[in-house]
Amino acid sequence: MGYVQGMPQAPRTSRTSSAPDAPESAAGTRAAAQRLKMRRELSAAAMELFATKGYEATTVDEIAAAGGVARRTFFRHFRSKEEAIFPDHDDTLVRAEAVLTAAPAHEHPLDTVCRGIKEVMRMYAAAPAVSVARYKLTREVPTLREAEIASVARYERLFTRYLLGHFDEQDHHPGNDDPLLAEVAASAVVTAHNHVLRRWLRAGGQGDVETQLDHAFAIVRRTFGSGIGAGRNTPEATAGHRPGTPVSPAASASVSGEVLVTVARTDAPLEDIMQTIERALAKG
Repeated sequence: MGYVQGMPQAPRTSRTSSAPDAPESAAGTRAAAQRLKMRRELSAAAMELFATKGYEATTVDEIAAAGGVARRTFFRHFRSKEEAIFPDHDDTLVRAEAVLTAAPAHEHPLDTVCRGIKEVMRMYAAAPAVSVARYKLTREVPTLREAEIASVARYERLFTRYLLGHFDEQDHHPGNDDPLLAEVAASAVVTAHNHVLRRWLRAGGQGDVETQLDHAFAIVRRTFGSGIGAGRNTPEATAGHRPGTPVSPAASASVSGEVLVTVARTDAPLEDIMQTIERALAKG
């Protein structure tokens, strides 16, 4: 199953930027910033009320009043009171998707997904105290926990679609497990992120969480990265290739005495090459 270099891009319009468009763009940016500011203020009000009065005893009217807005304004920003403690998820999902859309063609799709989910971690790390307080609330209130799980599922669907979009699902032949690996890898990336996030939250938001996340992602890459796209159908790899037969691996290495010989395609990820060398040295 072939690795597709790059995702399809939406067609660009022929209209170029002009002076009249700039104020509209600036106005849109200001509106988005104001919207996020209001969502965060309502969220802070909701969290304080949940912590003092309890989740069940708190009403939407009380949250709106504490945030200094009318009930209808609250519902312009959130569909329910449990949704109010997750003010940044929608915007973070947009940023994560933007990372995937703008990914360079040469980047391994699993690396792109790892970069995309870092946007989620940065959302939590930007306000450690708020994130820790929210974590404690979600542990105590099942309804909030369910809302959090639903939010996480949105990220997982986004990353799964992205990974699967890089492989031709119609090209099923023996030995090609790319579709399975793509779906499992997307789940693994989300699971690695959630594991590191929970550990960081339980530690009170202390420590370099991004370094911890990089370590977790390295494990995911070692486990799945060399499998996904190992049989990429690049022109170099598929020259003379017959359908139904395996494509040459991204890299191979052999040891003869004190000499190590490695052969790799130019598009092979460096990590795959290093793992191939390590395996050859271990056998030798």
